[in-house]
Amino acid sequence: MRLMPEEAKILAEKAKEAGMNEAEYVRLLIRQKPNDYPEIRKLLKTLINEVNRIGININQIVFNHNSGLYSEDDKSRLVAYMRKLNSAVNEVVMQIGN
Repeated sequence: MRLMPEEAKILAEKAKEAGMNEAEYVRLLIRQKPNDYPEIRKLLKTLINEVNRIGININQIVFNHNSGLYSEDDKSRLVAYMRKLNSAVNEVVMQIGN
């Protein structure tokens, strides 16, 4: 592949910003897989961690319900967790795109 000096400089800068060498960066651009981008991987990892934390809280509420200890307060917390979960997923979808 041949590039003009200015194009080669831009390629080198963008590859460095992405934390890749130039060949890896060109392959990334050719494939265009969203999971290959470091920013998207970071967003997805954050989302997965948030979903796991919310899931733990939901499991505790369900355990209380099954033990007969379920209260109206638990119901409101469950609704709040589900809203938070939906919000987190929607935020990532908006940032990444469909």
